[in-house]
Amino acid sequence: MKVVLIGAGSVSFTQGLVADMILSGGEWDVHLVDVSAENLAVVHGVVGRMVAHTGASVHLTATDDRRAALLGADAVVCTFGVGGRRAWEQDVFVPRRHGIYQPVGDSVLPGGISRAMRHVPLAVAIAADVTDLCPGALFVNYANPMTAITRAIRKATGAPVIGLCHGVNHTQSYLAEIAGLPLHETSITVVGVNHCTWITEFRHRGRNAWPLIEEALGSQRVRAQMVEDAANVGYAFSGNGALSWELYHLYGAFPAPLDRHVAEFFPALCREDAYYGRTPGVDAFSFEGTIEAGDRSSARMARIARGEEALNVEILNHAPGEHEQLVAILQALKGQGSGIFSANLPNAGRVPGVPDEAIIEAMALIDENGVHTLSVGDVPLPLRNQIGHRAAVTEVTVDAALTGDLNLMAQALMMDGAVSRPHAARALAADLVQAQADYLPQF
Repeated sequence: MKVVLIGAGSVSFTQGLVADMILSGGEWDVHLVDVSAENLAVVHGVVGRMVAHTGASVHLTATDDRRAALLGADAVVCTFGVGGRRAWEQDVFVPRRHGIYQPVGDSVLPGGISRAMRHVPLAVAIAADVTDLCPGALFVNYANPMTAITRAIRKATGAPVIGLCHGVNHTQSYLAEIAGLPLHETSITVVGVNHCTWITEFRHRGRNAWPLIEEALGSQRVRAQMVEDAANVGYAFSGNGALSWELYHLYGAFPAPLDRHVAEFFPALCREDAYYGRTPGVDAFSFEGTIEAGDRSSARMARIARGEEALNVEILNHAPGEHEQLVAILQALKGQGSGIFSANLPNAGRVPGVPDEAIIEAMALIDENGVHTLSVGDVPLPLRNQIGHRAAVTEVTVDAALTGDLNLMAQALMMDGAVSRPHAARALAADLVQAQADYLPQF
């Protein structure tokens, strides 16, 4: 199977995916595509050592020629990040000057909208190449902002892209652990938009398992864990879910993937000291900590690629992460079993009052006959309202990114809720575009 990874310099994703390929057996033809020669050399060196260590039938090709790699591909996977971490920093630091604090800044609010301005045009260009060179390939997007990119690809090219993220999987595991249940015995129904996806049903062997969650919440074990989580909330990747649990008790549905992402969907919390007395991205879910961890990881991967540090063979035992659904999906499409996965696809009537073309995250059955969306059940009005609002913001964001219209970008910022005055939205849009000018030729 020929698999093309665009943005392969995302080393953690690529090594996790190649590890899963090695574990799965079979023959794989993997083309690593990246515009950065340095990043490409690192990822090729790391995964090359993995393949050599195991003797697996994984053939690697590293190239910056996207079109040459795409010809005849069976699967195309986007994991790119235009401008890397240095550009990502500006998505978060510029809004801070306007009093807006984000712990991640890759999906919604000013950081997510700024990122969309860089990523949407590239995603659409890749989709055009896929349509031209390998129209029958499975086309998967992992890049953020997931909702905007997936919508833009379908709107501009019609390419049947599927968006994948491991946040729902991670949260299902979290709930199973809280309830003291084996993960493989649980199942869920979800609906929402990526990074704020509501688990509306949580089942154990087909039976409602929310009562087990309620029982566990009263236990000393879980209370102690939550106290520890709250104490560690300053850590960049804390599992703290204080807001998520409040939302669960309000709506009877639990949001994935916990507070670090979910808080950004509630703009009033993205202010100084507004998240339980802490500031998001500063002393709650440190953004600088996220960047520092990424820089350290990149430096370590470079040493591994050069042979200066030992290969981490633990990853060959299957490490969880963004990549974790992909090999199973590829195998299912080839007739090797089937599975139910969280996927970002058009609404197509599943949530009343939300446009059919809007991208939602929900469960899908994938087998040799393709991708089949599953029912999301009865969605409560407050959740329908949030999903519909996100669809509207996404549509304006996509149009701004495709046209380079600064006024549309300001409209998206205003609609998103982090700014409340038109002049403030225009000023923030101008500052973000100026900070990312090298990557925004459409403006």
